[in-house]
Amino acid sequence: MCPTLREIMKEIWVNHRGKFLGSLFGLLFALSVMAIGLLWTLFWMLCVLIGYQVGKKMDEEKENLVDVLERYLPPGGR
Repeated sequence: MCPTLREIMKEIWVNHRGKFLGSLFGLLFALSVMAIGLLWTLFWMLCVLIGYQVGKKMDEEKENLVDVLERYLPPGGR
């Protein structure tokens, strides 16, 4: 009996998740460099990393976005 595509994908995800995600990241990075250039790609990746870190803080510490941003951004006049 031939395995279905769903079974194949599940086996890949369970047993080869790191390789799959690493390959996908490499492909997206290469396509981004080809489409928008190296510096814009690195800037985009930095923005995604900052967004991930802010979201992670919000999840871990159960804070809202304003509280997290006030802690990291310099104070300013309002």
